[in-house]
Amino acid sequence: MEMNFPDHVTQENEKLIASYGAIQKMEVWIDNKKLHLETESNPSATDEEIIETNKRFRKFLDEATGYSSKQRVKMAKKEAQD
Repeated sequence: MEMNFPDHVTQENEKLIASYGAIQKMEVWIDNKKLHLETESNPSATDEEIIETNKRFRKFLDEATGYSSKQRVKMAKKEAQD
């Protein structure tokens, strides 16, 4: 998380907390071997901040999960059907 959001990550209990660009607050934690995320958007973010933040966020998810966005969508659909 620190590689994608440098100087913006803190830890509270078992959660990593970040605030960056278009993300007002992001909480990340692992439970039962699954990555969990909660995000709050920054309503005053500029279009440039949104684009740059989304790029960093997608890269973070790719690296944290080891799966591409296509693979994550496929897995989420499968889990929703079960």
